[in-house]
Amino acid sequence: MSAVLNKSPVTLPKIEFIDLKAQYSALQTQIDGRIRRVLEHGQYIMGPEVAEMEHKLAVYTGARHCISCASGTEALLISLMALGIGPGDEVITSPFTFAATAEMIVLAGAKPVYVDIERDTCLMDATQLEAKITARTKAIMPVSLYGQVADMNAINAIAARHGNIPVIEDAAQSFGASYIGGKSCNLSTIGCTSFFPSKPLGCYGDGGAVFTNDDMLAKAMREIRVHGQERRYYHTRIGVGGRMDTIQCAIVLAKLERFDWEIGRRLMLGDQYREQLTRSGARLGLLAVRPERDCVWAQYTVFVEHREAVQKAMLAQGIPTAVHYPLSLNRQPVYRDDDSAAETPNSHWAAERVMSLPMSADLTGEQMARVVAALKLEN
Repeated sequence: MSAVLNKSPVTLPKIEFIDLKAQYSALQTQIDGRIRRVLEHGQYIMGPEVAEMEHKLAVYTGARHCISCASGTEALLISLMALGIGPGDEVITSPFTFAATAEMIVLAGAKPVYVDIERDTCLMDATQLEAKITARTKAIMPVSLYGQVADMNAINAIAARHGNIPVIEDAAQSFGASYIGGKSCNLSTIGCTSFFPSKPLGCYGDGGAVFTNDDMLAKAMREIRVHGQERRYYHTRIGVGGRMDTIQCAIVLAKLERFDWEIGRRLMLGDQYREQLTRSGARLGLLAVRPERDCVWAQYTVFVEHREAVQKAMLAQGIPTAVHYPLSLNRQPVYRDDDSAAETPNSHWAAERVMSLPMSADLTGEQMARVVAALKLEN
């Protein structure tokens, strides 16, 4: 008699959405050594690694000043406080971003005013900016999303024509990206970034930094992050407890050792995703990258119809996806603004279709092939 064998379907290993474990494995000696030195000297707040990281990041971006802080969110708040923005003021920004962008404007006492995005890049549409400027506009806060910088030259030029309105680049997702020869975070009055673990340059907790070439703003931001102290127990302004922990700075310093390699990998993987997805014939839209910019792909984001079904099918194949972001800020319950929502149709269109694919410097060719094949099958 012959036996009938019941073969179970092959279960493929799950792909990490962002492979921080592979990154740690590659940098374990450097990261462990950096952490150990902090444990040995015991200066967990404002230890020597803080100043070292700030110096190296300032050099990297070309900015005169880098001031580390507790998170990318805190970086935005500190920037607004340093500019003296408060009740009655308006700050122009994008409605298609994480809530922290508008949240910090509101916490500063100001009103967020929204400019719609370009449908193909999801970045602020600079051609719509000027119409939103009023006598109450005290800052413009474009968001450099998915790893690509907004059109900062156009935005800066408009700001200059209207009395040199300060421009704050929300660069939480774009550290390492370039724009016409300059670096993200050094393209405007102030640049703010995040070192949240999933960012292009991340720590192992929360962290962030602000960058500026303005000496007076730098002084103000340094004081604001330590409760408004000019020197110990001498408070010259209202501040916050906004310091970045020494251990987190040490981790960023260790990761800086291969950061250029990681940026190169992200650029290459972004090109490969575009080529393979285009060749696959999958029914989806791809983000545009403007020729004067590069994109460090904090997320590799595409546009898909029937997103929920596609995500469910891909997860069944061990491929995680994410949505950044499913609802524009002016449609969120706490920030709801029906008038501005009606004026930002591209943000609403993108919110219904964006889907981010696995992306990190350690993504392998085999993993990418699985993602592309699954998208072709399911979409």
